[in-house]
Amino acid sequence: MKVGLYLTTQFTPETDVAAAKAELIDQVRTARDAGFSSLWVPHHYVTQPMQMLAPIPMLAYLARDAEGMVMGTNILVMPLLNPVHVAEDAVTLDLLSGGRYVLGMGVGYREAEFNTFNVPLKERVQRLTESAEIMRRLWTEERVNYKGKIFNVEDLGIGLKPQRPGGPPIWIGGVVDAAVKRAARIGDAWLITNFAHLNVLVPQMKMYRETLAEVNKPFPEDVPITRECYIGPSPKQALEECKAALQYKYGAYSSWGLDKQSEGSESFNQNFEDFVKDRFIIGDKAFVKDEIQRYRDLLGVNHFIMRVQWPGLGHDKVLRTISTLGEIFA
Repeated sequence: MKVGLYLTTQFTPETDVAAAKAELIDQVRTARDAGFSSLWVPHHYVTQPMQMLAPIPMLAYLARDAEGMVMGTNILVMPLLNPVHVAEDAVTLDLLSGGRYVLGMGVGYREAEFNTFNVPLKERVQRLTESAEIMRRLWTEERVNYKGKIFNVEDLGIGLKPQRPGGPPIWIGGVVDAAVKRAARIGDAWLITNFAHLNVLVPQMKMYRETLAEVNKPFPEDVPITRECYIGPSPKQALEECKAALQYKYGAYSSWGLDKQSEGSESFNQNFEDFVKDRFIIGDKAFVKDEIQRYRDLLGVNHFIMRVQWPGLGHDKVLRTISTLGEIFA
């Protein structure tokens, strides 16, 4: 099993982000030294009042501190971006990381972002699908001719080629069933999100496996899952210490409409203790270790991407969780 660090690049309005970058470097180095396999950063636009660092510059900035680790986006809102631009950024990060870059991407959901970029929400699946095809061809072919419903490339190539044969793996994030099937069809892996409940994930993983079989693709060697994770001295104290920061984060998610993506979606505005059960991995070291094994047994996942900080949580507590996870995965 592998463990990855999902770096928190979002900050409360009063945070001095320029000063906080030293803490981010400290977290990455601590994770690297503790044996973490990967480093991930999120992506959103226009997040005011929350402050947020852009993902691609952050990964480039942290590449030396994360030497030897896989680096990736979790997840890039692909329909808002041009695939040629993203393909060239990906090649650059592939080379900076020694062939260890993974492009995690999804269709997005925030109407404010799509309206700002003048991209119709109804086009988001088509844009992601075409982008995946164009980028793979740009990474592997000298010159590309492509005519889609959204994008066109006329006998052009990017010149620079990735270090990893075939280019960076594309991991597709998905919450609803249609997105899970899409991840099986066009992705190299399904990137499970932070908040999906186990009751939802178990049948979705079955669906993912079945869809892979339908399109004659093998089950991937890397089977990632992203989780909110916090380790404290006791289960009760762990919940108490991270509660305010997690509630702040998921309050923001709810205001963006993340819990309203489809009919029947579960609201984030519910009792905290009930909400975290079978969704987040929060407790003492023994509990977290047992939960990791339970997730592995139920889902077959083997790469746990852990977000261990949320806006407002102290740096010392973050380092404690990172170090303890290193002991669990050692």
